[in-house]
Amino acid sequence: MTATPPAGLLAEDPSTVAEEAAAGLAERTGVPRHDVALVLGSGWAAAADRLGEVVASLPATDLPGFRAPAVVGHAGTVRSIRVPRPDADPLHALVLPRTHHYEGHGPRAVAHGVRVAAAAGCRTVVLTNGCGGLDRTIPPGSPVLISDHLNLTGATPLEGPTFVDLTDLYSARLRAVARTVDPSLREGVYAQFPGPQYETPAEVRMAGVLGASLVGMSTALEAIAARHAGLEVLGFSLVTNLAAGVSDQPLSHEEVLQAGRDAAGRCADLLAGVVRLL
Repeated sequence: MTATPPAGLLAEDPSTVAEEAAAGLAERTGVPRHDVALVLGSGWAAAADRLGEVVASLPATDLPGFRAPAVVGHAGTVRSIRVPRPDADPLHALVLPRTHHYEGHGPRAVAHGVRVAAAAGCRTVVLTNGCGGLDRTIPPGSPVLISDHLNLTGATPLEGPTFVDLTDLYSARLRAVARTVDPSLREGVYAQFPGPQYETPAEVRMAGVLGASLVGMSTALEAIAARHAGLEVLGFSLVTNLAAGVSDQPLSHEEVLQAGRDAAGRCADLLAGVVRLL
């Protein structure tokens, strides 16, 4: 008797799908190998326009394994960008869309973008998000370096006996590079909750007790998959609002989007400056 695959698992190995997507990407963009990938969350999308020359742009769903975006404010395109550097050859950057865990497609879909990045030749991935802040001294509109994370989703992108060292998941070397662009950058521990509901005040207090100063609904699962794929990871959060219970203001998705729009220039300059130094 043939065993039935566990529910939610695809028949095809995720690395095979990633390689197929990378091959399609090379064909569609004319760029055989990319150097760095970026996943741009709320408040960070404008950075793509300041990186350099867009070589190609295509709907992500034209490539195997990608899902259409389900969240307002998140693009569903893949872009290949030629990034000039002052004292080195240009980089080829790959800007990828994000699938959130709460969309219900499973961890494989969440991790697909970073796996494609690795298959496309990238050595580095920059993961960004909009988040709630627990530290009142870091006001909304502030970008923060992610130094570590708490994965509170109850899920993992890894399958089977796959043991990956996450001691230095968010690269200390890359965080130092980021501080050469903006020495005022603070650091924080990011806690990923499952979503899509915002965290309760009690959940926020719990995250604080566990050591988090940033809370959101993305990034951690992608970071784990990226490290497993051999990528060096740099993470940024944009504090779009104070988390539930930290202030007495109600939370809304429109507030998150507006905070992202207000901080777009600063985030774009920061990210463009960092990428040029990679």
